[in-house]
Amino acid sequence: MTHTIEAPVAAAVPAPPRSTTRTLLVSGTVAGPLFLAGGVIQGLTRDGFDFTRNAISQLSLGDLGWIQVTGFLLTGVLLIAGSAGMRRALRDEPGGVWASRLVGVFGASFLLAGVFTADPGGGFPPGDPAARITSLSGHGAVHMVSGMVGYLALCAAFLVLARHFAAHQRRGWAIGSRLVPLGVLAGFAGSSATPLAFTAGAGLGLLWLAAVTARLARA
Repeated sequence: MTHTIEAPVAAAVPAPPRSTTRTLLVSGTVAGPLFLAGGVIQGLTRDGFDFTRNAISQLSLGDLGWIQVTGFLLTGVLLIAGSAGMRRALRDEPGGVWASRLVGVFGASFLLAGVFTADPGGGFPPGDPAARITSLSGHGAVHMVSGMVGYLALCAAFLVLARHFAAHQRRGWAIGSRLVPLGVLAGFAGSSATPLAFTAGAGLGLLWLAAVTARLARA
């Protein structure tokens, strides 16, 4: 009488539910446009604010500053949710882990920027000297450093995502993910001349991230 010994079968790792992954990616998609829309509306309606002299971050100051602070915190939460969706969508893909981690760092930078507000300057809030900021307070320095680290992480995430798109023959998306970091860094470099350049560079990064996460959600 013979006995058959069956080899143990390794349990397959279940794929993340598609509906949950899509919901997380949609959160990341709306984060950037929502933040920019809120900033533009406030910038056009709040007394003393001028996009050519002031950065959107300064909207966190003054009596209505809580609106922008809320925008920073909400955007940070949505971006971190989007990074979780990106990790699910890109599981087992080249660079998928690092792309999601870097976007998570970007989201965390918004949380810090909401807690540590920018310094006044450029005539905002009203009554503040019109001269540009020459020295930073402690909270202003944390705000600036968190923004720099966050956007550098975002640029790195785009370069990682470019590899993903190239591997899947998405040539246009791969090229865009390589060029957008240059536009973001150029905007930051131009901020010494006008805050509007910084706003443009930051907005470009947010909008491309929204496009990328929307593309992943459709896929």
